[in-house]
Amino acid sequence: MSEIATASINTFGTTSPKADFVPPSERLITMTIGQLQDLIKEAVEKAILPLQERIESLEATVARQDEKIAALESTASLHEENLFIQLRLIGQLREAAQKTATPPAPPKGTKTLARLAKIDEILKTRRATTLKELERILGIDRATMTRLLARLDMRRYEIHSRPGDDREKVLRLKAQIR
Repeated sequence: MSEIATASINTFGTTSPKADFVPPSERLITMTIGQLQDLIKEAVEKAILPLQERIESLEATVARQDEKIAALESTASLHEENLFIQLRLIGQLREAAQKTATPPAPPKGTKTLARLAKIDEILKTRRATTLKELERILGIDRATMTRLLARLDMRRYEIHSRPGDDREKVLRLKAQIR
């Protein structure tokens, strides 16, 4: 009876295990080399398929990015050309503004000669006038008047003090003998 008890403990049920039982993972299979190659090829294709799809997706993304970059480069080039044109126009406007803002300077000494002629006209009509009055009429300051007096032909003009007030100077034409 001990043999029956031992046998039923080892079997876990009504059927007893066979002595030549081999688990499925350790069974031997007979295949041809072609079948093995096909099996490996199929397994590799199944393993590679998601990677190939991912690569194709990434290549499409790169192609789209290249198109965007090309579009941005052409836009940047256009902006660069526009900026260059704008800078050139700004330069032209500045030059035009400077030309209109500052009239061309008359030749050197033109103002002085015009002022000397004006003094001569005033003295011909009045015969004599104070230096302050000449400064007011000509719209010049004392320093400019001093420079004009230095340019006068003193053979024709004379400067003297005003009678009764030595602080004020008078310019007059000299009497000319003909």
